[in-house]
Amino acid sequence: MLDTDLETESELAVIEALPEDASMLIVDDDEPLRRRLGRALERRGFTVMLAGGVKEAVLIAAANPPAFAVVDLRLEDGDGLEVVNAIHAKREDCRVVILTGYGNIATAVAAVKAGAIDYLSKPADADDVVKALLAGDGERPEPPENPMSADRVRWEHIQRVYELCDHNVSETARRLGMHRRTLQRILAKRAPK
Repeated sequence: MLDTDLETESELAVIEALPEDASMLIVDDDEPLRRRLGRALERRGFTVMLAGGVKEAVLIAAANPPAFAVVDLRLEDGDGLEVVNAIHAKREDCRVVILTGYGNIATAVAAVKAGAIDYLSKPADADDVVKALLAGDGERPEPPENPMSADRVRWEHIQRVYELCDHNVSETARRLGMHRRTLQRILAKRAPK
């Protein structure tokens, strides 16, 4: 879940830390996530461009190479690393953060080798994305002050798979390897804190 309510001090601190060129490309095939993240980063001072897939992102990067990018690793029409390579072909100094719902060490290594400065698992908070993008070279961003609970991360993952399965409970349960009634109980509850 993306944090949409910020204190003015926090917003001002981010805006003051931004370089003159704060152009940002967000590439994700999850449209609601892409829009929410785009709005949250615009409020923090970035000039945001949105793309839903590899082809669209490559065209945007060729026409207007961004200073920053947030790229989903697995896209419907290809691999997010293709986007990273296309961006760096036009603008080597672009700072890229890879987002993915399928985190593992092998993909993290591939993302860093392709030129990403950090690798965040979905769902990522907009503040975590900004911290990763603005961290100095060789510097790790501070850990989040209020990280999501394990229950919340699990709930977000279930919701994402449920959306991808077009709200089909049986298909979602099959893909998650859980009983359909268990899934129905989880979906009926509110999101954990």
